[in-house]
Amino acid sequence: MTMKWLAAGAVALSVGMTATASYAQTTTVPGEQVGLAVGAPLPEGVYAINTFTYRSPDGPNATSVDTAVNIPVLVWSTPWQILGARVELAIAPPTVFTFSRAANGRDTSINVGTFVGGIFAWDLGSNVGVSYLAGVYLNDLNAGRGGGLGILASNTYRQGFAISYTGDGWNLTANLTYNFYDVPARFEGRGGIPGFYGNQFPSDALNLDLTATKKFGKFEIGAIGYGTTNLSNRGPLRFSPANFPAGCLGQGGICGSVGPSGGGRFALGGLIGYDFGPFTVQAWVARDVVSSTQQISPFTGLPNGRTAYSTEGWFRIIAPLYTVAAAPPPPPAPLIRKY
Repeated sequence: MTMKWLAAGAVALSVGMTATASYAQTTTVPGEQVGLAVGAPLPEGVYAINTFTYRSPDGPNATSVDTAVNIPVLVWSTPWQILGARVELAIAPPTVFTFSRAANGRDTSINVGTFVGGIFAWDLGSNVGVSYLAGVYLNDLNAGRGGGLGILASNTYRQGFAISYTGDGWNLTANLTYNFYDVPARFEGRGGIPGFYGNQFPSDALNLDLTATKKFGKFEIGAIGYGTTNLSNRGPLRFSPANFPAGCLGQGGICGSVGPSGGGRFALGGLIGYDFGPFTVQAWVARDVVSSTQQISPFTGLPNGRTAYSTEGWFRIIAPLYTVAAAPPPPPAPLIRKY
């Protein structure tokens, strides 16, 4: 039962969406897969999973914005195998929320690129599993909306590589996620972001999610860690206050060739979970311990010179809609003695 829930959540939460530019240039939410045996194959069936995260950055209330992401997911673990790997398909339409702390601030919500993809998961034996994920966030379906974030100006392509050990109630998992983008990209579509943003050159990104938890009966407890970093920007320029002249937003050709900036961060925290039988819940809290990103001003959309440190809370629920019961073991062969 434990393996089923862990693996189901692993598939589902592979499909998140970043809530804010201060995550660096990653569409996949850093930390969305901690607590899950991402490398373990998921038993055949259909699963509904929802995860929610709330992120509160340090900083004065007048210029800080809290963010949240909700990710409803439908997962089908098919009966098919390719080269010994279970084929698992997933679809998810994430929603991002922002909550301004300013007195006259404005709260917003936006449905971002729907994720479609698949996972190939191998059981290597001895409680070890590995998996490969490939998919795409269809950001272009949003008609170019996205609050000016360059990562929403194009589709996001994703690959993931994971390994898990799940023996004796342990979940020891490492998962590496790579995001890359259509470059150059441009906001488009009726009602979308104005054309003066020009071409966008979001940086590729690499995420690492780590889990070390232990089951004690129906309870689970352990440590988690996760982080993200930008890779080389494939655009002609990197965004920074120094190369972003005042008023250039109206000069599409100039600002359009500037790629968004960012750095990296890493958070540590603790996780608790409980298996209720029909469904399982997990919750965890993490705090940035290292960060090289800057806070983004809600007024200008530019870095405000403050290093971005945040505290995040997460909640996850996993429930099956349909599962295929495992075949019963064959009866033992009769023992025949010869005298």
